[in-house]
Amino acid sequence: MAHKIALVDDDRNILTSLTMAMEAEGFDVTAYNDGEAALEGLLSDTPELVVLDVKMPRMDGLEVLTKLREKSNVPVIFLTSVDDEVDQVVGLRMGADDYITKPFSQRLLVERIRVLLRRQSLQDKSAGAQEEAPKITFGHLELDDSRHQCSWKGTAVNLTVTEYLLLKVLAERPGHVKNRDQLIDLAYGENIYVDDRTIDSHIKRVRKKFKKVDSEFNQIETLYGVGYRYKEK
Repeated sequence: MAHKIALVDDDRNILTSLTMAMEAEGFDVTAYNDGEAALEGLLSDTPELVVLDVKMPRMDGLEVLTKLREKSNVPVIFLTSVDDEVDQVVGLRMGADDYITKPFSQRLLVERIRVLLRRQSLQDKSAGAQEEAPKITFGHLELDDSRHQCSWKGTAVNLTVTEYLLLKVLAERPGHVKNRDQLIDLAYGENIYVDDRTIDSHIKRVRKKFKKVDSEFNQIETLYGVGYRYKEK
């Protein structure tokens, strides 16, 4: 069965070219050219992944993402302008899974989509398995690999698939430093280019989500100029 992808962009030329490219790759594509219509459609018939432009009239991509995240954790890739770092960082902090800057290679976008869909399928297949994987405990942190879900001190922490994978990689070897390149390879695959700031933004979002559960959470340490590690104790 074809994967359902939603494209949201007010530029009809981009929508048309992307729709053709995605359909040629075997995706089932629904296109929206304004944020309000997109939000209504995404909530009534949720796709497997959303490609969402930031700059749109009436309702921009940031607002669409905010309202979408109240109801759904569907993976989202932001389309941003090449010089708009603010939108990239804000979008990731608000719950986007990735971003790609305009102008962009359609082939690169397809690869990013496939990476996120593969991760999402891992979660779905594990959740539907008859025998669930055992839960993994690191102190107060508990990870449920069968569903890609986690909890801290018994309280659920709602992470995206990307956030879950990054946290697991760090927590599996407490005290060991992972540099940004290693985290990029583990989270995105070796053949996908991602800016270092993308990993930084993901880590900031993970910390923020844990601090909502426990204001004293400080398990993920930054070693400036080196990378990140999960505290041993």
